[in-house]
Amino acid sequence: MADTSINLISFVGLGAIGGPMCANLAAKSDVPVIAYDLNLDAVSLAVNSGARKAENLSSVAEADIIFVCVPGEAETREVCLGAGGLCDQARPGQIIVDCTTATVAINIQVAEALALEGAYFADAPVARGVPNAVEGTLSITVGADEEIFDEIAPWLKHMGSDVAHCGPVGTGTVMKLMNNMVLFQNVSALAEAMAIATRAGVDRTRVFELLGQGSADSFALRRHGSFMTSGEYPSDRFPTTYSVKDLDYALALAGQVSVDASGARLVRDRFNEIVDRGLGHLYSPVIYELFNEHESDR
Repeated sequence: MADTSINLISFVGLGAIGGPMCANLAAKSDVPVIAYDLNLDAVSLAVNSGARKAENLSSVAEADIIFVCVPGEAETREVCLGAGGLCDQARPGQIIVDCTTATVAINIQVAEALALEGAYFADAPVARGVPNAVEGTLSITVGADEEIFDEIAPWLKHMGSDVAHCGPVGTGTVMKLMNNMVLFQNVSALAEAMAIATRAGVDRTRVFELLGQGSADSFALRRHGSFMTSGEYPSDRFPTTYSVKDLDYALALAGQVSVDASGARLVRDRFNEIVDRGLGHLYSPVIYELFNEHESDR
């Protein structure tokens, strides 16, 4: 059983999503929050929101609950399973909550390593993007024992408006990967629709407005469509390289359960083409440029 006396929380990974998450956690929590990242500017922003600076992972490991939000599986492996990492320093009753979009396999490996020390693990990847991270209205899908979920849920609710227990360790990641798989296929479909509609004579500034009035309305349309309309794809949003990563994870999972996810594979290949063109650092609606490149010649 986890220790229900929480006196210190730490947060590792202060990127575009993790930074605002940590800021909300520090601002809303009634216990101290310490923040750690290799980017000292990101740490300064967290400190300005009420967090304390952690000098190293050893400082992080002093916390009762440790939140981790890093780019992917490799980073989770390094932070948690690397020499001198969080699992090496774990103690009985401690809980590590990984908000990274990673793989079920790494979730299970970290959970097993922590169990040897009497510590606990939850996968709690987040969805909806940077604006919702700032607002504290993320969707968070959690894989954990029910008792652990009950203990961490109040803290997760400082960062998300929808916090769902999906089942045992790994199931939160399953649902996050399915969320992103569906989202990115939707984004690709929007790019196709924009290209077809504009070439067929519809004013490009009205395509998504009109789609939004019908049954094609969606989160992807409302969140991503405006970037295709403007042709501006910021580099401070979810980059296309991360889209490829998440689709690779989803396709690997599909293969493990013998599902031919051909639609997701097509979209992954399209995103890879964007990366090959040197645009992988741009927000994922840039996929529209695959269809838009010859439009100026028409």
